[in-house]
This record gives sequence, structure tokens and C-alpha cells, in this order.
Amino acid sequence: MELLHPARRRALRAKAHHLDPVVTIGHHGLTPAVLHEIDVALRAHELVKVRVIGDDREGRDALLASICTGLDCAPVQQIGKLFVLWRQREEKDVSPVPTAAKPPPSRQVIAKRSRPPATKRAPRGVPRAALPRRRRGV
Repeated sequence: MELLHPARRRALRAKAHHLDPVVTIGHHGLTPAVLHEIDVALRAHELVKVRVIGDDREGRDALLASICTGLDCAPVQQIGKLFVLWRQREEKDVSPVPTAAKPPPSRQVIAKRSRPPATKRAPRGVPRAALPRRRRGV
């Protein structure tokens, strides 16, 4: 279990404020399947909220401690029945894969489509309504 510096803990609490719980621990308690789901969520998101269904305060404290030791994560915050957990994302060993070199862009000049002649614009200070209207459909 990692100990967090208070400034880091404060920043993580601020980031977790808008998060919704991704895992709920029900009346069966902390089963291996639930522990696995918390682990998957920590791998994907690094910072997760977990909701506990149960009224036993000491049981929730023990549950938080067992999750943190079992998954090697740090408790950020516990508010009632919500736990906020954080674990540094593991860096993957990604070796750069050589890609085929792109051919240089062709130097062929593409002719632009010509536009119809622009309509007369009103000089500055002259309202647009003062200009003659174009006829459509001709």
C-alpha cells in the first residue's frame, strides 16, 4: 500500500469528485470476482470509486485495508460507504514498430474550380439593402 503526499491526495480527491462508482461490493463481501473487477478498473482508469453496501463501519474500514493491501493501491478518501482508490498506471513495454515510409507527396498542381463572379459588395458605410438584388433562376 502506497502512502500519498497530502498535496497529491488533495489533487486526486478533486479529480475523483465527478466520478461515479464503478464497482459495488454487495452483501457477499469482497469476493475474488469483485477484487478482480476493482483491479481491472484500476488498470484502466488509475482512479476509481467503489461503493460498499453495508452498515458496519469497522467492517468497511477492514474492507478498505484488505483491498489496498491485496491490490497494492492507495486509499485516497473514504466518505461513508464510498471508497476512492488510486494506483499508478503500469507503463507498458512498447517497442516502436517500424512503419512503411510514406511516399513523398506528388508535386502535381491541382487546378482549383473557378467560382462564379462575386456579387458587388457595398462600400463601407452603405447599407446592403441599397444594392440591386440578383435575379435567381436565370
